[in-house]
Amino acid sequence: MLIKDIGEQGLLRILQKFCPAEIVGDDCAVLPTNPHQSLAVTTDMLVDGVHFSDRTTSPYDAGWRAAAANLSDLAAMGAKPLAVTVALAVTADTAVLWVEEFYRGMTACLEVYHTPIAGGDVVRSSVVTISITAFGEVECDRTIRRSNARSENWAIVATGVHGASRAGLELLLNPEFGLNLEKGDRTSLILAHQQPKPRLDVLPMLWEILGCEGEIEPPLSPPLGKGGKQDLNSPPLSKVGVNSPPLTKGGPGGVNSPIAIAGMDSSDGLADAIIQVCRASGVGAKVDRTKIPIPPSLSEIVSAEKALDWALYGGEDFELVLFLPIANAELLVEKIGNGAAIIGMTTDSTDIWLTDSSGIYGDIRLESDRGFQHF
Repeated sequence: MLIKDIGEQGLLRILQKFCPAEIVGDDCAVLPTNPHQSLAVTTDMLVDGVHFSDRTTSPYDAGWRAAAANLSDLAAMGAKPLAVTVALAVTADTAVLWVEEFYRGMTACLEVYHTPIAGGDVVRSSVVTISITAFGEVECDRTIRRSNARSENWAIVATGVHGASRAGLELLLNPEFGLNLEKGDRTSLILAHQQPKPRLDVLPMLWEILGCEGEIEPPLSPPLGKGGKQDLNSPPLSKVGVNSPPLTKGGPGGVNSPIAIAGMDSSDGLADAIIQVCRASGVGAKVDRTKIPIPPSLSEIVSAEKALDWALYGGEDFELVLFLPIANAELLVEKIGNGAAIIGMTTDSTDIWLTDSSGIYGDIRLESDRGFQHF
């Protein structure tokens, strides 16, 4: 049997047997350091030709994306970033300027979130490869797990638009594509792919709603990317109802202590995030296709079906996909503002459906094998 026969998920299931079950299975490993606080640790590897290429990504942008991916994993766990280490494998013929630009991009992203590079390693390799390990701290009663969703009156929240990164990649791969776009819209979509923003800014809002305001430092105003400012927030999908009080009984984490929330980031696609959380929690979901926030400019370059496909399966949007009681979900969407939306509800089955409140399309199951897989 070869790895290609079992695929990425099959390989991960084998490897997880070598790790303590209570540590693995989320966006980060969570290691308790004292009764009240834990260390969150995540590692991501980037390989030239797989995760980035000179055709679509400058070394500066590759560095930014590498940092953003790790910070997004920390955000998905509710963790405050502390530092990262970087292991760099390069060929002897790699340009020094390429390495410097990669680190400039990485540092530019990290500085927005007060996160230093704390060391690393350098080795020779036949293929440029970067491995980043990020460290964060999270209070034990605020750890966001994939396995904590409940089936009664819990909503699914997307913290921002989806499909933008996939559209940006298409624009980079095919320069003749989307020539009818306004310059600002084109730049925004490309920046969504090249310089995504991890949603650490959502955490203080979340803790405030859950009644456990924290000490996470707000991000600095991010620098303008090469080409302009990223602005992908779509208009509000509907007026958010906030007549119900937030659910906070049972302590700082709300009901289902330690914290009444579940979630992960959408780096591997919105559909993948929904499916992963539902499976880990043993719940089902109904996701309304009409509520999924998609950049309005996509309607100018692709069909509605293609835009939805990119939103669900395109990946690398680095938003958070959060499951929480409906009253808190409504408040969170209102606080985040444009681009955030309640996109569905959990159910007591294990089926995960894409529905259509407009009645145009029939219900279909979300597919678990459409996102990017290495094998």
